[in-house]
Amino acid sequence: MPDTTVFVLNGPNLNLLGLREPAVYGSTTLADVEVEAKAAGARMGLAVDFRQSNHEGVLVDWIHEARTRAAGIVINPGAYTHTSIALHDAVKAVDLPVIELHISNVFARESFRHHSYLSPVAAGVMCGFGTHGYVLALEALAKIVATRNATSPR
Repeated sequence: MPDTTVFVLNGPNLNLLGLREPAVYGSTTLADVEVEAKAAGARMGLAVDFRQSNHEGVLVDWIHEARTRAAGIVINPGAYTHTSIALHDAVKAVDLPVIELHISNVFARESFRHHSYLSPVAAGVMCGFGTHGYVLALEALAKIVATRNATSPR
C-alpha cells in the first residue's frame, strides 16, 4: 500500500558494499543494510522495498514505479549522483518525497563528488553517517510521509 511502503533504491557498485573500499564505506554488506533498513522501517510502521541496480535505466523505472506503489523514496544513487540528469528528471516527475543518501561524506572527498543532480529535487540529503544513514534517512522520510498522509484528503 503506498501510504506505508517506501522504496530504498541503491545505485551502481553498492552490490559490492563491504568489499569495495572498506576504508571509505566500511565492512557492512548491502544485505546487512537491507536487514537493518527493513527492521527500522517496521519500527516506524513502514514497509521497506529494498533494491539495487548498476543500471541507470532500471533505477529510473523503479522511481516511476514508486509513483503508484510507494509513499516515498530513499535513494543512494552512487556515482549517478554526479552524472544523471535522467534520475533528476525521474525524481522531479513522480511528486514523491525523496531523500538522497550517501554513506560517505561526499563533500570531504574528490571535488567531482561535490555536485549532485538529485539534491535540487530531493526533500533532503543525508551523507557521511555510514550505513546508519539508511536508518536516519528512513526516520526523516517517515516524518515527511506521516505529515503528507495527515494533510492529504482521503
